[in-house]
Amino acid sequence: MDLPQRIADVEALEELLSRPTPELARALAQAPGDLMVLGVGGKMGPTLARMARRADPQRRVIGVARFSEPGLRERLEGWGVECIAADLLSREALAGLPEAPNIVFMAGRKFGSTGSEWLTWAMNAHVPALVAERFARSRIVAFSTACVYPFTSTAGEGAKEDVPPTAPSGEYANSCVARERMFEHFSHALRTPGRLLRLSYAIDMRYGVLHDVATKVMNQQPIDLAMGYANIIWQGDANDWALRSLAHCTAPTSGLNLSGPKVSIRAAAKALGDRLGVAPVFTGQEAETAWLVDCAEAFRLFGQPRVALDRMLDWTADWVQRGGASHGKPTHYEARDGKY
Repeated sequence: MDLPQRIADVEALEELLSRPTPELARALAQAPGDLMVLGVGGKMGPTLARMARRADPQRRVIGVARFSEPGLRERLEGWGVECIAADLLSREALAGLPEAPNIVFMAGRKFGSTGSEWLTWAMNAHVPALVAERFARSRIVAFSTACVYPFTSTAGEGAKEDVPPTAPSGEYANSCVARERMFEHFSHALRTPGRLLRLSYAIDMRYGVLHDVATKVMNQQPIDLAMGYANIIWQGDANDWALRSLAHCTAPTSGLNLSGPKVSIRAAAKALGDRLGVAPVFTGQEAETAWLVDCAEAFRLFGQPRVALDRMLDWTADWVQRGGASHGKPTHYEARDGKY
């Protein structure tokens, strides 16, 4: 892919994030029929839906969300995505949705979990059960998280898919294990094909681990090194791989780690500091464990990520230095106690 040296603005960013590959078009040909994105209103959903539409302009792509963000519905419809407003906690709303052979499930709740844990469990465990039952005859590619795994040694490559999902402490991580178990239950019971995408830190210029680190470097805020490593992936690559996973569903459903190689937070901060002309400030030391995933299976299926770390560092430093747009939603990648 012809990658730019810098990303000029949000419009250019969203075009790049949704730019399809020939490999995606070929994969979608193996998963014919309408495609519905449940929870399309999140950080990744709009560009994923747009990418699916661009990869196969003749396919009906449907985005479902509450559409509380002003202008989101109009933007999606302008890209050719059909929009349906619905509350996924409502059985009646789910019953009213059209049939679709291909479901990408992106709904979930992380931030704000502390203090309203019941809602986190409802969104992360109850909604998946409702969706799995409602769309039993569809392929369901469901977004999960690396947080379902225990911490692993930073000396290794991370948890493989055969590591049982046994999250460490925290309501959020444990509710994510429940999400997977609900999809697994209905997949076993109803023979629904699917994949559980254990995503680790997709980034674009407006949010993500590199955005968080670059912002702290710029503002001379201390960077906590306790969580010393993380896997990251360009959101455009994550969108591409998620959609291509529709051609790699299993029955019963199964986990698939989705991210890039592990990255040293210290090294990333220094590299960003070099580009920004600011020396980073560190606090603490790297722990011997972190939330890391081995993505060898994803690399086998999809190849290496198209956007390498150095390019992401270049883009991020340039964006933050120019005061580019931010979602204002820190990842809290440094949290080790499971509280969000």
